[in-house]
Amino acid sequence: MGDEHDKLLPIANVVRIMKQILPPKAKISKEAKETIQECASEFISFVTGEASNKCHRDNRKTVNGHDVCWALISLGFDEYGEVIMKYLHKYMEFERERIGRVKQRTVVEEKKDEDSMCRVPECRVMEKGQGRTLILKSLMRNLNDEDEDEDEEESNV
Repeated sequence: MGDEHDKLLPIANVVRIMKQILPPKAKISKEAKETIQECASEFISFVTGEASNKCHRDNRKTVNGHDVCWALISLGFDEYGEVIMKYLHKYMEFERERIGRVKQRTVVEEKKDEDSMCRVPECRVMEKGQGRTLILKSLMRNLNDEDEDEDEEESNV
């Protein structure tokens, strides 16, 4: 009995999905929850088993989204397979764009860091006691320069 429950989807997740479809005040019996849980779990096992068999025939160890779509279509769930395939392609396109934006942002930040590292603060000979004031003035000047650079970048965009 313990092994059987390990193969089932979590009941809370199944119930949450069921409630999204039903009217807000609808009640769901324990038996209905368990039946849907068993059916959904069996369906997922059926489809992933077929996808896993395809991977095994192709000498691969990892099941991917395309394998699941192929399994849905080959098992006669054409409409689901086609819709999920469209979703998968849109998701992959979105991820490629997101990764591109992250890489682009990283390059811009690295360039900005290189520019700020090249700045050499003004150096003056100072008398005793002027050290703190000079350091603060130098820091303030660098911060103001960075703020001006950011304002210029924003106005260029």
